[in-house]
Amino acid sequence: TSDNTLLRFEASGWHVQQIDGHSFSEIEDALQKAQENPLPSLIACRTKIAFGAPSKEGTSKAHGAPLGADEIAKTRENLNWTSPPFEIPENLLNAWRVNGRRSEDSLKAWEKRCSLSPLSQDFNRRIKKELPEGWEEKLIPLVAQVLKDRPKLATRQCSQKVLDHLVPFIPELIGGSADLTESNNTMAQGAAIISPLDFKGQYIHYGIREHGMASLMNGLALHGGIIPFGGTFLVFSDYLRPSLRLSALMGIQVIYVLTHDSIGLGEDGPTHQPIEHLASLRLIPNLLVFRPADGIETAECWIAALKMSNAPSVLALSRQGLPTLREDTSWSPAHNLSERGAYILKETALKLRKVTLLATG
Repeated sequence: TSDNTLLRFEASGWHVQQIDGHSFSEIEDALQKAQENPLPSLIACRTKIAFGAPSKEGTSKAHGAPLGADEIAKTRENLNWTSPPFEIPENLLNAWRVNGRRSEDSLKAWEKRCSLSPLSQDFNRRIKKELPEGWEEKLIPLVAQVLKDRPKLATRQCSQKVLDHLVPFIPELIGGSADLTESNNTMAQGAAIISPLDFKGQYIHYGIREHGMASLMNGLALHGGIIPFGGTFLVFSDYLRPSLRLSALMGIQVIYVLTHDSIGLGEDGPTHQPIEHLASLRLIPNLLVFRPADGIETAECWIAALKMSNAPSVLALSRQGLPTLREDTSWSPAHNLSERGAYILKETALKLRKVTLLATG
């Protein structure tokens, strides 16, 4: 690469090693040193493409095309590889199986300690992706108040009210924002900040790095027992799209809170106005895209996103205040109209309908 990646990691406090990636002894030695060092480790392995191929080693000829029968035969000869194609030699297979079993005793000991811990029940619930019993009912007072007062609120503000009710009750919810906490309204009231010295909180300040935030959220979701959500402006979804796409490919529960969802976002102007973004996000397979129209739908969309444990979700939320449209006199989690995908908001008083108005978000 043109930049010095190793120096970048060293400057961040990592333990860095550079080795010959084809040397068994150097690989073993580097792994041993990494295990003994308390710092996070980066091992840079210098390798050659098509290693052992007599005429294609170190060239781009092997990057997008098969080596060919003659080149394969000569490569086998150079590497002293005598096993037939697609056959794993018995000694290598046995070694892998032995290594696969080496931590069985440690696992059993850990499982015993876990079963004796007073935290085991909640831990197992979270690992199984089961939400706390009665969590949806926590939103009933909020929705009832919105139906009564009928406020004109931005859906980003409604989202924060939802989080205020849910985050204290669902400890696996870990929020954050890419340096836009006050704008995204992603920090629940009373939520503590996660820091290098204190991991007990439920909020991460990710800094101005949308892609890094999305990558970290993928890691949290893959670890298990955590439901990460993070915020930025909808227009900045461009900066995190590779990781968002991986969320969808891997089928993991990551919730993207993307606010300022239209041209009506204030003084920032055209650079911050999302035009094509909503349509492009809707094209990503296995990604749920929600754009709630009012406070009631915001609560319902959060419920739907939290229930979807095998796919990521996008909540596209407004900056400007929106009127409360739903005219329900009562609401319950079982009456979640947004989960239907589409519903009738208001029917005509006429016997014969003349016009049907359809809206998304």
